[in-house]
Amino acid sequence: MKAASSQQNYILETKRLRLRKFTLNDFLFIIELLNSPEWIEFIGDKNVRTKTQAIEYLENGPIKSYAQNGYGLSLVETKDGLPIGMCGIIKRDSLENPDIGFAFLKEFTGKGYAYEMASATLSYAMDELKISKISAITLPHNTRSINLLEKIGMKLIKSFTSQNGKELLLFEK
Repeated sequence: MKAASSQQNYILETKRLRLRKFTLNDFLFIIELLNSPEWIEFIGDKNVRTKTQAIEYLENGPIKSYAQNGYGLSLVETKDGLPIGMCGIIKRDSLENPDIGFAFLKEFTGKGYAYEMASATLSYAMDELKISKISAITLPHNTRSINLLEKIGMKLIKSFTSQNGKELLLFEK
């Protein structure tokens, strides 16, 4: 992994992938990802169906986080520019530490992309952003995420009930 130059607007690059900040032009990808069956099952329905809703999601989520925190969820793309998912560090009011989050379109799962980007993002957060402790949350039945979190070195800390009544697992590194 190498930190990328800000001129390119890439946060980091790995062997096969690049991570870059979202722009408002990414609204079509946001609509596709946020309405995928896996997103709805494991993350929840964000009711983002239109261009206007996708732009609001980007403005009030990732783009706002970049300005406030210096980091946020970002677009994962292949080296040829194909968007395949998102990954990044999020500061949630409900968690003590910033947490890592990731989601990929189904056709790009099982190819090692999530591991490649999540491990690079975790290293970037700790080494470049100097975040000493990173959390992660997932549903107990999301075995793919649990396996990935363990593979990147995160440890299960506890199970807890979220503000909306869902049981979640908390991981930390």
